[in-house]
Amino acid sequence: MTVEPVLVADRVTIGYGERAIVTDATLSVAAGERIALVGPNGAGKSTLLRALTGLLTPRAGTIRLCGSPIGPLGQRAVARAIAVVPELAQLPFEMLVEEVVALGRLPHEPPLTGLRATDRLAVDAAIERVGVEHLRGRDARELSMGERQLVFIAVAVAQSAPILILDEPTAHLDIRHQVETMELLVDLNERDGTTIVAVLHDLALAAHFFPRIVVMVDGRIVADGPPATTLDGEAIRSVFGVDPALVRLPIGSG
Repeated sequence: MTVEPVLVADRVTIGYGERAIVTDATLSVAAGERIALVGPNGAGKSTLLRALTGLLTPRAGTIRLCGSPIGPLGQRAVARAIAVVPELAQLPFEMLVEEVVALGRLPHEPPLTGLRATDRLAVDAAIERVGVEHLRGRDARELSMGERQLVFIAVAVAQSAPILILDEPTAHLDIRHQVETMELLVDLNERDGTTIVAVLHDLALAAHFFPRIVVMVDGRIVADGPPATTLDGEAIRSVFGVDPALVRLPIGSG
């Protein structure tokens, strides 16, 4: 049975000013997939993510969300379908953890009325789902980076969107928090059916936790498939310019 894609980048070229960052990239994401985008710094991974979420308009090509061009849908409609966890999200002022998680309900709130009972239930469920109940009542700015990352994933869970997009969710986290974050993403994908697309720098984490790897180099997608083929020794040497022996990948991934 053919599964219709929920998110498609069709031959997109994306740039800032005169410079093209992503060139002629095509990516199709089916419902329930778990995909990691990997590649050297400056490969265009985060830029492609921004286009997939409607934050950047491609110079050429189209982005489609559930079969419709993403541009005319509007931010609220896109936010109901796609939750985004940005890299190193910061808070400009004091907010309690539960207040931060409640931000995930903004796409669903009626204007001016604030949180409804159903929204509060969704916030409570997200806090429990992600396992940050012990952080209630704390100023989110005072949390460790690992704790804060989990809180922002809880925001995305509270958003109740079928697609979750993350930009470097393990950046600056210690190994325990890296693994906990990856295990949570796998659980959201396998138990809840959430479609996951994440930019990762750690090839071992990508190979271990993601069945599909998309490799980008110089703004182009150069490989797309399982870790065993996209992250084999030759690919690691040619794409990342390092000895494959220095990269510990799970057995069977290269």
